[in-house]
Amino acid sequence: MVMVLLGVAVRHGSTRIDDWFHRYTHTPAEYLLWLTDRYVLALIVLVTVAVANYRRQWRLALASAVCPLLALFLARILKPLFGRRLEGALAYPSGHAATVVVVMGMVVLVSGAALWAVVLAVAWCVLAIVGQGMAYHYFTDTVGAVLLGTSIVCVAALVLGHVPHRT
Repeated sequence: MVMVLLGVAVRHGSTRIDDWFHRYTHTPAEYLLWLTDRYVLALIVLVTVAVANYRRQWRLALASAVCPLLALFLARILKPLFGRRLEGALAYPSGHAATVVVVMGMVVLVSGAALWAVVLAVAWCVLAIVGQGMAYHYFTDTVGAVLLGTSIVCVAALVLGHVPHRT
């Protein structure tokens, strides 16, 4: 719901925070884009699926392979509904950022929410959305994508029963 509200609020153009991030376009900070590179993400997905299969977590392995594709699909379906454009291309929500969030979320689930995985995932996602927010998207597109991606990971965790229980 928050993703939809944000999309409606920003669909007509740039915001002040978007303008601030775009001041850093064409700077060395764009090297952060490698964090959203499809080959890098594909390698992480392959390793995540392999670890889940090794642990005989078949449903989690399947979710680790399918959920990133679902993020891309949903971002592409949602973009025309919001109609926000950047340099002629539909921008909200960012499919790049949503996919990164889902891939790293699956890493966290496969690791059993180990502290190292949570720290790695948060750092990777923050740096990736900063890179996308400076280069190919408005920063607010990446915020919408984080909301979309986390919802996919949370639904996957609930469906798979990977929700930690407090005692």
